[in-house]
Amino acid sequence: MDPDQLSRAFVEHYYTTFDANRAGLASLYQEESMLTFEGQKIQGSQNIVAKLTSLPFQQCQHSITTVDCQPSGPVGGMLVFVSGNLQLAGEQHALKFSQSFEVRDRTDANRLVVDYAYYVGTKVWLLV
Repeated sequence: MDPDQLSRAFVEHYYTTFDANRAGLASLYQEESMLTFEGQKIQGSQNIVAKLTSLPFQQCQHSITTVDCQPSGPVGGMLVFVSGNLQLAGEQHALKFSQSFEVRDRTDANRLVVDYAYYVGTKVWLLV
């Protein structure tokens, strides 16, 4: 699968899961993963999921406008930039958002795929 197809599949999975069950995103993070949310840095799968599940809105719907990616690193990683709208339940107007992901290949030393093929190394999230 080429990087554009892979990044679009990742983005679709990520936001579908975020909108339906944020706790389900835990498998996409590892202990070295980092989230920067509005300037706050959060590290580790449990801490990131705790932050995402404690956001002041429980129901939302992402509408993706753009997905841009480029290959990164020697073992199949990607930089993915996403922008779009975030519609919160009960709100008339959607928020604009942009997020960037560093998506890393998740393989063991023998190059066998474990769990999901990729995980989020870093993510920067900004609501505008």
